[in-house]
Amino acid sequence: MTAQDIILKPIITERSMEGLQESKYTFKVAKNATKPQIKLAVEELFGVDVKSVNTMNVRGRTKRVGLSRGTTPDWKKAIVTLKEGSKTIEFFDGLI
Repeated sequence: MTAQDIILKPIITERSMEGLQESKYTFKVAKNATKPQIKLAVEELFGVDVKSVNTMNVRGRTKRVGLSRGTTPDWKKAIVTLKEGSKTIEFFDGLI
């Protein structure tokens, strides 16, 4: 798997924006990606030094349209913490 296959997209929410002050960045990642793979992918894509990676599996929500019910797909979220002296990820700089 390449780094682009592992890191799918950034997550932009109020809670994830609060984590930027502590050098914590949130991404949607591939469901089968491991913590070491996520660490290497972030370091390769953004050129930063990763301190730790926390992951969680997010369960899909139940949605209803008329009488029919369904669920959104399950997905995996990764919160990446950068080391003290590391530079920031430029994508998130304009959002603060």
